[in-house]
Amino acid sequence: MKNKIGIVILLVLIVAFGVFAFKWVKHRIEYAITDAVFVETEDMANLSFHRVGGRIIKLYKKEGDRVEKGEVLAKIDDTDYRVKLNGIQSRIKALEEKKKALQVKLEKVKKQIEIKVKQAELTKKQIQKEISALRKELKQVEAQIKLTKKDEERFRYLAEKDLIPKRKYEEVKTKLKVLTLKKAYIKEKIAQLKISLRKAEEGIKLAKSEEKTIPYLQREIQGIQGNIQALLKEAEDTQNLIKYTTLTSPYSGYIAKKFVSVGEVVPPSRPVYSVVPEGKFYIKVLLEETKLKGVKVGNPVKIHIDAYPDEEFEGVVEEINPATASKFALVPRDITAGEFTKVAQRIPIKVKITKGNTSLLKVGLSGEVEIKRTE
Repeated sequence: MKNKIGIVILLVLIVAFGVFAFKWVKHRIEYAITDAVFVETEDMANLSFHRVGGRIIKLYKKEGDRVEKGEVLAKIDDTDYRVKLNGIQSRIKALEEKKKALQVKLEKVKKQIEIKVKQAELTKKQIQKEISALRKELKQVEAQIKLTKKDEERFRYLAEKDLIPKRKYEEVKTKLKVLTLKKAYIKEKIAQLKISLRKAEEGIKLAKSEEKTIPYLQREIQGIQGNIQALLKEAEDTQNLIKYTTLTSPYSGYIAKKFVSVGEVVPPSRPVYSVVPEGKFYIKVLLEETKLKGVKVGNPVKIHIDAYPDEEFEGVVEEINPATASKFALVPRDITAGEFTKVAQRIPIKVKITKGNTSLLKVGLSGEVEIKRTE
């Protein structure tokens, strides 16, 4: 009886082991299973100060702290940059005042030249009118002298014959003398006016020659304006540098690493914090080449994280790298001399997480995955 019971129990154990072995083999055939699994993130960044360096005066976060997008993480002393900015702004102010003074001077010179030219041209026109009038008068006087000379000759002849009183002759003679003096006076006056006319024309030329100072002043103003524009750009750049002395987070997430301490002097681009973005985790799988059969993009994946054995995670295959992981090693494997130790290569596979509490995940956590194979 006891032998029969023992045989039954043995048969039951054999059947149970067979069923378990069948399921285990079937599971291994249907799934590609590996424990070369790591939690990675899409955009983990080592944050540093852009273009500026200096002494750190404040660190606002510790490792593990949560940060929001745009939140201030660290601050370096910006005193030197602010002193530089104040100096630039003072130079801009001085140049703007100089430019304003030159613009006032330019307008004043333009008005003065305009007034001088107008006055000289008006004087010239008046002299020309006077000369024209005197010339007309001179013609009239010359005509009168011509007639008076004839009268003087005629009256002299008559006076010599005692046909008229000598008084009449003397009156004509006196009239001729007066007209001759008047003619000489008019000519002298015309000569003087011509001199004044030349002076007026020279005044016009002189006033117009002063216009040469206008382009000079304009070029000087343009040069100052160019310097102002260059300083404005320098001021804008310095203001950007002042902004860069404040380090902010590019996205929401968690502080993974703090590299520096308060009081430390850091150069530009030296890492200050490492920030892991929130909700952008994925699973990196290094699958043996012998298990690659049937693994395709889109295949479902069961994920087990060692740190959270009771948590369930699921995903899908998102990418299968076309090269083995060894191709990206710092010291690639050299087989040129002949290497006969065969090592199974691993293919990097990216698994997108579709289910599970990703807020629990940390970059670098390890685990195991089961990738469903397809025909």
